[in-house]
Amino acid sequence: MKLTGYYFTHLKEIVTEEYPENRSTLKMMDRFRGEVLIQHDEKNEHRCTGCQACEIACPNGTIKIITKQEIQADGKKKKRLEAFVYHLDMCTLCNLCIVSCPSDAIVMGQNFEHSVYDKKQLKKILNNPGSKLMEGVEE
Repeated sequence: MKLTGYYFTHLKEIVTEEYPENRSTLKMMDRFRGEVLIQHDEKNEHRCTGCQACEIACPNGTIKIITKQEIQADGKKKKRLEAFVYHLDMCTLCNLCIVSCPSDAIVMGQNFEHSVYDKKQLKKILNNPGSKLMEGVEE
């Protein structure tokens, strides 16, 4: 009761958040896990090599990596990312995919408002259309 009385008498120290009203200024903690995202640079390049380490590490099959084989100029075949499919409705936000990624291509985002009326909207393709592998990132 002593602590409650302190906050009752010191009204200028507000510790609660007015959530719906402060949506524009709301900053989540740095360690908050909201959803999985692929980082793209200004040239629409990503670091995902399509190695499927995140898909293997996921405990409930949230991530599906779809790759294609490309023939390089020197005649070698390379595996390239075609689609990074993420099922947010199945994700437990455990962070195992982020830890397992050898090229640091995916991160946990800060978005936490995921309520939708149609469950199909929770299936996301994370790589941007027309994006390609960043130069210097090797498999």
